Amino acid sequence: MAEQQVGQEHGYIKAKDKQKMLNRLRRIEGQVRGVQRMIEEEAYCVDILTQISSYIAASEKVASLVLKDHMDHCVRAALEDGTKAEEKVAELQEAVERFIKLD
Repeated sequence: MAEQQVGQEHGYIKAKDKQKMLNRLRRIEGQVRGVQRMIEEEAYCVDILTQISSYIAASEKVASLVLKDHMDHCVRAALEDGTKAEEKVAELQEAVERFIKLD
């Protein structure tokens, strides 16, 4: 996890997007608890896998929204004012590679 740099602001996610992300994360949390319950109750394996696939897709959607906000705010600002533009572009590239699991 990247550390916050001194003087760097991170409160840029729009209120409606933030609430949307939090709602999605709460649903994911519920799905994970549901999978735990299914395993405890020895539910059918395919049903468990279906639920796991569902919360993985939901997690990827949240990550995509965070990545978009990062590009729209941090990267765009760095490119527009020229400060640390190369650093932000490299950071974005690393984040995208982690997100899509390129090694």
